[in-house]
Amino acid sequence: MTTSTDAVIDTQWPLWEVFTQAEQAAPHEHAGSVHAVNAEMALQNARDVYARRGEAISLWVVPSDAITASTPGDAGPFFDPGNDKAYRHPQFYKAPRGVRVF
Repeated sequence: MTTSTDAVIDTQWPLWEVFTQAEQAAPHEHAGSVHAVNAEMALQNARDVYARRGEAISLWVVPSDAITASTPGDAGPFFDPGNDKAYRHPQFYKAPRGVRVF
């Protein structure tokens, strides 16, 4: 029986995020996560889990704690500055003749 004074010990290895590239010149995409003690082991685990059927030609592994991300709550204030730059939107440009517009 454990008591409230017993320390909780984390026995899992560090978490690594895995990014795979499916073909040459394609972007790397997040595929999932693996646990490993170091980068070399993370690459081996990622290969075994995410590239065992030849789905990838390149793998990246990144320690999860090295990734900084925005949160959904940041959507307004974090991304708003781009909305006031109308020149970034194509409504002011005319497509040349012969160019198909989508």
